[in-house]
Parts: sequence; C-alpha cells; structure tokens
Amino acid sequence: MKVSELGEFGLIELLSEVVAEGGKDPQIVVGIGDDAAVWRDGDSTLLATTDTLVQGVHFTAESTWRELGWKAVAINLSDIAAMGGLPRYALVSLSLPGDTEVEDVTQLYQGMAEIAKQFKVAVVGGNISSAPLVMITMAVIGQGQTEGILTRSVAVPGDLIAVTGYLGSSAAGLRMLTDHLQFDPETVAFFRRAHLQPQPRIAEGQLLVRKGVRATIDISDGLVADLGHLCKASKVGAILKVDQVPIHPKVRAAFPQESLDFALTGGEDYELLFTAGEEVIKNVRTLADFPITVIGKITQEGGVTLLDKEGKPFSLDKKGWEHFKQGD
Repeated sequence: MKVSELGEFGLIELLSEVVAEGGKDPQIVVGIGDDAAVWRDGDSTLLATTDTLVQGVHFTAESTWRELGWKAVAINLSDIAAMGGLPRYALVSLSLPGDTEVEDVTQLYQGMAEIAKQFKVAVVGGNISSAPLVMITMAVIGQGQTEGILTRSVAVPGDLIAVTGYLGSSAAGLRMLTDHLQFDPETVAFFRRAHLQPQPRIAEGQLLVRKGVRATIDISDGLVADLGHLCKASKVGAILKVDQVPIHPKVRAAFPQESLDFALTGGEDYELLFTAGEEVIKNVRTLADFPITVIGKITQEGGVTLLDKEGKPFSLDKKGWEHFKQGD
C-alpha cells in the first residue's frame, strides 16, 4: 500500500500503534492524536508540539521570508492554544538550498522573533541543514494551567459547538495571492495577514479552560475536517448549521460565491473550535473580548451532518485538507 492510499490520518493511526509497542509512560497525559502532547513533570503540566512548512506544499513565492517566519511559529502556538496552554520555548530546524540569500534567512528569523516577542516565547535553539528546497520545522514547549487542559476527545452529546472569530479569511487570502487578484489596499492587507500572519488564540484558549469548556481543536485543516477529527476522537457525531458559520464581511464581499466553501473547508484560520454546555458558553461570552458563534450541536451518532438554513442536508465536494490525498 502506498502512503497516498492510506492518507495522512490513516498513517498517523498506523504509526501510533507502532510506537505504542514500546510501552506507555505513566506521566503521559495526552499522546499521539491531539494538537499537542501533554505530560506531567512533578507539579507541572507540560505540552509539546511540532509542525513543518515545506516549500511548494505550504508556501510559494508569494510569501515573504518575514511572513514565513511568523507563520512557522504561529501554527505551533495555535496547537498550544488549542490545549489551553501557555507557550514558553521554541526550537527551529531549518533546511534550505546553499544558494539561499543570507538576508532572506535573516528576514525569516526576524519574523519568528516578532511573534515570539508578542507571545513571550523564547527561541532557544535548533538545527540548520542543506536541502534542495526550503523546509521550516518548529517545535514548541508550553505549560498547562492549574485548571487543566483542553483536548479533542471529551466532547459529549448535547454539547453546543462554537468557534472563535471568523472563518474563511485565510483561504480567501490564499486565493488572492495565487490568482493575483486585485482589491483595495485595506482588503489586500487584511487577506494577506489572515493567510500569512495568523494570530494564535492563546488568551482565548486559556479563557476556555478557566470557564470549563470540554473539547477544543484549532482549525487548521478546515472547519468540517477538524470537527470530524474532534468527533472521531470523542466517539460522537455532530450537526453543523452552515448558515450560522461566521464569515468576515470582507470575505463575503470579495468572494460572494465561494465564501462559505472557504469557511467550511479552506483551513488555516487557526481559530478555536470548541464544545461546551449552554451555560458555560454564556459564561465565556460574558468575559470574552472576541466573537464567539454557536454553529451546531454534538450528537450521539458518528459523523458530521451539515444542514442548511432550512434544516435540509447540505453537501460538500471537499471536506478539508489532508496530506497525500490531494492528488500529489
């Protein structure tokens, strides 16, 4: 069987079984299969995550080196946010061709330094090697809160499903960049930031923990896909009301025919998708300084059911991003 036949998530399941043969450390709280690994160290709860950006897969020439540096850190911080943790330290593994300009690499690290400073994360080391193309791998270590952590495996039937912020803006930015679309300067800047300089929801994740939210996942593969991941981990189903999905007015205005598809399947919004009881969500809204939108409900049955505003089934051609199953 080829990796392309098994797919990214099938491969992850297979490899998790392989490493499980080595036995389980009793200090591990969350292992393979969530946004970050979690383990106990004395009285502390520590988190770790890693992600890679590959030239031609995750980014093209439309990105500046500074933007790449920002995004490489941001996507890892988002994983820590999804667990309700506080990011502390980062490691960088950089592979690049020998003819890369030194100034470009400097700009890359300046982008990393900017977001690291914003979230008080220290870049403490890493590795550099030669390669035929650019690959940026980050690893981030974080700390859990005393109130606990968030995971994707504890949603229960009856929970409401909610999201922070707006969805679809990153996909709109990608479309603008790849198709070289022209908009007014403010819209161009908005879409570019949404795709290349996302804001990880660190404070939001910590608030969710404190207010008793159950299950959380960050939206990286797309709303429908990531809701599916959460449901699978929790062994539940979901009803998603597509007309309730929050889409930024700039996305609706620029892409009136595609904005819903962007929001449902585009991915890389790095907002937080979470489930909780109605009272918990009310409490979160009371303290939140960011939008929270209820978009559905957790059910007993497996799978994700999409409904339109009339309550009729809504179908999608594509559900979200998965490596090795995109025709590559």
